[in-house]
Amino acid sequence: MIAVDSLTHKTDVFYPSRDGEPLAETYDHVYVLMATMLVLKEYLKDRKATVLADQFMYYAAGFPKLRVAPDVMVIFDVEPGGRDNYKIWEEGQVPAVIFEMTSPSTKEQDQTVKKNLYESLEVKEYWLFDPKGQWITEQLRGYRLVGDSYQLITDNRSETLDLRLQVSGKI
Repeated sequence: MIAVDSLTHKTDVFYPSRDGEPLAETYDHVYVLMATMLVLKEYLKDRKATVLADQFMYYAAGFPKLRVAPDVMVIFDVEPGGRDNYKIWEEGQVPAVIFEMTSPSTKEQDQTVKKNLYESLEVKEYWLFDPKGQWITEQLRGYRLVGDSYQLITDNRSETLDLRLQVSGKI
């Protein structure tokens, strides 16, 4: 796992909760982000888990620039509820599942930088959802961590969530 935990936690380090960037680039992306978050929150309401959306996830104590903002992340074995940001070393859990609402403009970042980061953090499943079907023909593509690398999920079944994921209807 790539998460860094310094031996001395600096208490004066500021970890921002916002960056001034928009939530998503189109209405479709905002809609599916919010719908995914709400459906997962309802599905997991009786479990010790939280679902966060578009919030900074810090993965290196003492280094506030080492962060990413997954569109939707599911974290098990933590107290349910919102947070201003998510610090792996404080919560003691890496997200189990991450969803990115992707588009041609984020495609490269989503397929390389984020995929490699999530893989190194040992996120069990990573899902790309292309709501407009602009570069993922089937609109939904998932990866499951097998050993220390991601393998393509061919049946759209999330073992981690115990759900079959599918795209249905129009936004």
